[in-house]
Amino acid sequence: MIPRLLEARVMEALRDRPVVLITGPRQSGKTTLARSIPGYACVTLDSLAALDAARSDPEGFVAGLPDRTVIDEVQRTPGLFLAIKAAVDRDRTPGRFLLTGSTSATAMPRAADALVGRMELLTLWPLSLREIEGGSGSVCDRLFEAQTPWTDHEQETGDLAGTISRGGYPEPLAWEPRRRAAWIRDYVATVVQRDIRDLSDIAGLTAIPRLLSLLASRSGNLLNVSDIARSLGLPYATLSRYLALLQAVYLWSPVASWSVNLGSRVVKAPKVALCDTGLACGVLGLDADQLRAGTMLGPLLENLAVMELRKDAAWSRTRPDLYHYRDDAGREVDIILEGPGGQVVGVEVKASARVTPRDTAGLRHLAERLGDRFVRGVVLYAGATTVPFAANIHAVPVSTLWRS
Repeated sequence: MIPRLLEARVMEALRDRPVVLITGPRQSGKTTLARSIPGYACVTLDSLAALDAARSDPEGFVAGLPDRTVIDEVQRTPGLFLAIKAAVDRDRTPGRFLLTGSTSATAMPRAADALVGRMELLTLWPLSLREIEGGSGSVCDRLFEAQTPWTDHEQETGDLAGTISRGGYPEPLAWEPRRRAAWIRDYVATVVQRDIRDLSDIAGLTAIPRLLSLLASRSGNLLNVSDIARSLGLPYATLSRYLALLQAVYLWSPVASWSVNLGSRVVKAPKVALCDTGLACGVLGLDADQLRAGTMLGPLLENLAVMELRKDAAWSRTRPDLYHYRDDAGREVDIILEGPGGQVVGVEVKASARVTPRDTAGLRHLAERLGDRFVRGVVLYAGATTVPFAANIHAVPVSTLWRS
């Protein structure tokens, strides 16, 4: 088992909250992490017997559980949340319930309503590259340090196409590409037929995989719902619903637009990002060789950086929010990290091994407009050395995201 860097935050939450809910994509390692916490019994609602008992008598089911219990795939029985609330209100001992779920909390409104103030919510994504490499620490925390974290830094980037196409799902991580691609196809089919159907009894499920492939092909681009609806022949409202369902089951994870008054109009559309670049390559039918030869390396490298920073933020001390920035004058920054007190780090992503001053234009725009709020700008690129462009703007090897 590869150690998960989120584990320390899970243990911290269990020390003072009666309920902790870990959500994230199916097969991201939630159950493995929960079962590794000592002193907990585990019941899974993937078991038909447990599921029937929980649905038929939620209060009795919860009353019969041991003092510290993991309830796996809790989203399958929404009625449990009120029963857990009642149990917690009688006894608020920290760490009573550790829940896992494969749909987002926004898709489980009963959880949010019933357990507000009683529950800590954490998200476990597929393995980060830092975890795969056996590293520790947080790159988000380093980005917000007062002193420049990288000087005279040299680090080989390695095989970017191989890293992107491999992804981070634990089970197929070490498999050969052909078998990993087959796993991705089965994974998507299972999530569509099971989790999405559980959330919403919809017709036309065959459109969902086609939509996912189209989203993957537009990684790093602004989301244009009308254009995608025309491409798929779907009504706008239907497509919007499908997008919400795909987000709820963690197949895609849009990057919201960052809104701040910088004296110009800001484009409000989110940018497209799938939750895992291996998933993106799988639904597009791309292996590492095809990725190197085609046009998707740059967009999927940006997708990789988005998700690596999103994963890192979950266990960091800083806990920054993640956005993108683009205004109507065409100035843009791929990733905005906004930390406590409104401090901002801007991140650009380039698949090239060469960076020019033009590549830092968006970062310099932010620095001029934000003043002291702008901590630094970083261009993550495919080169091996750190290159300074200003006191607080540097080009840094993209592998800095995952290597110490």
